[in-house]
Order: sequence, then structure tokens, then C-alpha cells
Amino acid sequence: MSFRRAISLACGIAGGSAVLVCAAVAADKHGYFGERCRLRETLAAVHAAQPPAWPTANGWDNNWDKRDPSSMVNGKRRESSGDSGSPDVENNKPKATRHIFLIRHSQYNLKGDGDKERILTPLGREQAEYTGQRLAMLGLKYDVLIHSSMTRAAETANIISKYLPGVELVSCDLLREGAPIEPVPPVTHWKPEAVQYHEDGARIEAAFRRYIHRADPKQKEDSYEIIVCHANVIRYFVCRALQFPPEGWLRMGLNNGSITWLTIRPSGRVALRALGDSGFMPPDKLTRT
Repeated sequence: MSFRRAISLACGIAGGSAVLVCAAVAADKHGYFGERCRLRETLAAVHAAQPPAWPTANGWDNNWDKRDPSSMVNGKRRESSGDSGSPDVENNKPKATRHIFLIRHSQYNLKGDGDKERILTPLGREQAEYTGQRLAMLGLKYDVLIHSSMTRAAETANIISKYLPGVELVSCDLLREGAPIEPVPPVTHWKPEAVQYHEDGARIEAAFRRYIHRADPKQKEDSYEIIVCHANVIRYFVCRALQFPPEGWLRMGLNNGSITWLTIRPSGRVALRALGDSGFMPPDKLTRT
């Protein structure tokens, strides 16, 4: 087989890295490498440059939200009904897709003494107006607007709601800001006590389980839900929903008033359609505080 033919075959089978290996073999055979650069060292360098293998499909937990249809049927009925195509399993299959819009609150007064005084700044109120306008422009039929009970989130939600008439407003303490899990790698500018991770982490995880899951089998149509909360909560939700290591939440950054869009299919598959989108705001209105 000619050298050119070998290169073409390798390219068709394994891509660019195989081309490098074949080229190295041919070059070594013809003595193009000197005494200081032998084939073994060349192949080792090529191997070291390869990216790590991506996890296989088996790395995805199909029952991540404990709502897989087969797990919703009790053991006795599942044994008697047989395989996954049984009537009981079919009746428990979700049919609708959930679209969840996670909105980070707008800029607020960092110097406020306690939550009640940490109200939105004038710029923050402008940001909320832009976010409300953007959500309205999408032309979707929103089902509910849930917000953290913290002042800055509640104010942001109230401004957004002006552009979404008829959408129910719901406050939730579980969505309050906090320290979800100790970040990896650690940072020096923010070091909560271990007890804060312990307490906040359990609460934020409870919020995730309440709001981030596939649709109920009784839900007939796709739903569009808005959750106005905080950067730490949103970043943790994204990591958990995509089954990424949750300790990596602090590696992401979110602008004030930005939109993160998660889609959860009936099968339980999750897609991140947008992360921290704030392109609908003028550049001079963007902040991250």
C-alpha cells in the first residue's frame, strides 16, 4: 500500500491524529528522524496531545429526576405487567416538554443593611425592563413566574410581570441566594463557613428537585415557566440538570437580568438552549454584581 493511500485510509478511519501517527511511521521507516528523535518518542507525543475520551452514553442517568416511567410503577405491578411497554408504564410516560427560564435578578444596592435595603438600583430597574421586554418578544405562553423571596429578586419579577399580563406570580423561600456546594477549584475572594454550605446546599438542592424535572404524565401541553432568582442558584441548577460536576458551578458567570433557558424533554433529556443571555441589553447597561 502506498504512503499516500495509507494516509487517506487513516484519515477516513480515525481523523487527524491517525494521519500524524501514519506519517510518523513512514518518516521513521525512511530515516527522516535523527538519532535524537525516534518513533517511540514521536508516538508518545502524539498520544499525549489527544483530548480525554468523552463519557459514553452509560454515563447519563436516565432517572436523574426519579420520574422515569418505569420507576413510577410499583414492583408488583411491574413484575406482573412484564416489560417497559406495559400499560402501567405507558400511562406514566410524560408527553409534554418543560421550558424553564432562569432569570438572574437585576443590579441591586450592595451597601444595603440586610435584605430589605438591598433594593434594585435605577440601572437595575432598567435591566429588569429589558428582560421583561425580551421575554414578551419571544411570544410564548408563560404558565407561571416564580421568584426568590429576597427583595432584589421580587422587585425584578414584579417589573418583568408588567410585560406578561395574566401570568401568576409565586414567591419561594427555597430559591434564596446561598452557597450551594464548595466550588472546585477554590477561590480566595469568597469563603463561606462549612455550615453555610451544609445548610444552603440542602435548601438549594431541594429547590432543584422541586422545579427541575420532566413534566408530569398528566401535563398535556408544553409549558413555559420563569424562575427569577440568583446567580449561585442558577449555576448550580445548570450543572445538576446537565449532570456536570456540581462543584464546577463557580466557573460560570452571569450578568444581571440575564436569561438561562433549560429544556426538559418527556424522555428526561435536558438541553441548555441559552446560558446567561443578555444580548438584548445595550452594552452600557450590562453589569455582573
